[in-house]
Amino acid sequence: MTLTHPAYEQLRQVTPSAAVVLADNPSGMTLEGTNTWLLRAPGSAEYVLVDPGPKDRKHTEAVVAATGGNIALVLITHEHFDHTGGIDRLVKETGAPVRAASAEFLRGSGTELVDGEVIEAAGVRITVLATPGHTQDSLSFLVDGPDGERLLLTGDTVLGSGTTVLESRDDALADYLSSMHRLLEVAPGRTLLPAHGPEHADAEPVIRYYISHREERLNQVRAALEKLGPKAKALQIVALVYADVDKRLWPAATSSVKAQLAYIRSHG
Repeated sequence: MTLTHPAYEQLRQVTPSAAVVLADNPSGMTLEGTNTWLLRAPGSAEYVLVDPGPKDRKHTEAVVAATGGNIALVLITHEHFDHTGGIDRLVKETGAPVRAASAEFLRGSGTELVDGEVIEAAGVRITVLATPGHTQDSLSFLVDGPDGERLLLTGDTVLGSGTTVLESRDDALADYLSSMHRLLEVAPGRTLLPAHGPEHADAEPVIRYYISHREERLNQVRAALEKLGPKAKALQIVALVYADVDKRLWPAATSSVKAQLAYIRSHG
C-alpha cells in the first residue's frame, strides 16, 4: 500500500531521491508534525538527513530504522527545537556529522553551512540557500538528483499549508520578502518539500501565493493603523487583522505583526 500524508513514524517515499518520516508532534504551530527528510539517489548506500526533528525517542528510532543508520550527513534548516531537539540522540545512534548555519548545532566533523555552497553526497547535489525571515539562520536546499530530478526543501520558510510565522525583529519581513523572491527564481520545475505539511509537485505557485498573502497582510496592517492610529500596539492589530484565527495562535501572529510594523515604519 502506498502511504500518503500524514503517515506518522513511517518511511514514505515521495520522489525517487526523497523520502520522509513524519514526527508525531502535531500542533497549531507544527501542523501535522515535523518532516524529517531523507535524501539519496536510487542505489546509494547512504542518506543525507534534513532536520532530525523533535526530542522524541520514537521518532529518532524510526529514522534510524528507515536509514539503517547509514547517514552520511545531517543538515539543519533552522534553530527551532522541533527541528533540532533530536540531534544528540541521532548522533549517538549513528555518529553522523551535523551541519547548520549556526555553530550551536554542529556535531562531529560538521562545519557551518555557507550560502551558495554545493554539497555532493548520497548521489545527489545539494545547493545551500540562505533564506532568513522565519529565523535569521533559516536555510533552504536545492537538490538535484539523477535523471533530472529537481527538489526544493524550504524548512519553515514555505510550508505545505498555511503560512509562515516571522521573527519579530525589525528586518525580518524585508529579509523574508527577499528570501521569497530568491526562492521564486529557482522554483520552476522543482518539487516543494517543506518542513511541515504535505509536499507539492510544483513549488512555484505555492511561493507565488506566499508572496501574495504576505502583501495582502501588509495592506491589512496598514489599514488597521489607519483605523487604530499610528501608535497602535501589535496585539491590537492582531485582534483586528487576525480576528478569524484561533486565539491560541495569536502570540505567533503578534510576532509577525511586529515584523510587519517595523517594515511599514521603515519602508512605508
